[in-house]
Amino acid sequence: MAKINLLPWRQEYRTQKQKEFQQIIVVVVFAVAAAVFGWMKTVDKQIIYQNEGNQILKNRISELDIQVKEIKDLKKRRQELIDRMRVIQELQGNRPLAVRYFDELVQATPEGVWLSSMERVGNKLSLSGVAESNNRVSSFMRNLDQSDWYESPALAGVTASPLHGEQASAFELTVNVTGRKQEDDQGAAK
Repeated sequence: MAKINLLPWRQEYRTQKQKEFQQIIVVVVFAVAAAVFGWMKTVDKQIIYQNEGNQILKNRISELDIQVKEIKDLKKRRQELIDRMRVIQELQGNRPLAVRYFDELVQATPEGVWLSSMERVGNKLSLSGVAESNNRVSSFMRNLDQSDWYESPALAGVTASPLHGEQASAFELTVNVTGRKQEDDQGAAK
């Protein structure tokens, strides 16, 4: 058999394969580097896009916060206007009541009784005046108690007043004003 030395050929083959391997490694490294670089750029673009989106959302949220504040202010102003309207309606509704109170007071006042002062605080009406006799004061209190507009008259004091007559008396009394409630109840029943 012939002796063939394959060692140089194998050495050459091995060297060629190593060069190919190194070239493949270099290509793979470049490909991986390019892929990583591309991936990083893509992620950076996504981050920039997300930050822009976040900034847009922050701007929109601040605009909405301003609008919410304006809405709250408008609701507050609306409530104030509603309260004012309610007060005006109550005043309009109560306007004829003063006439009715005075009319009922005149009808309840008997002959020989003169009122000198009147003061209302809440539902309490304080009356001061002069009567020809104590019987007239009693009659006045009974009339007030029977009235639809007044209740619970209470005599605060009676003093003799000889300037107005022998039996004349100065008196002070308080009475509760309730006619509005009864009128409202009657209006609701209709």
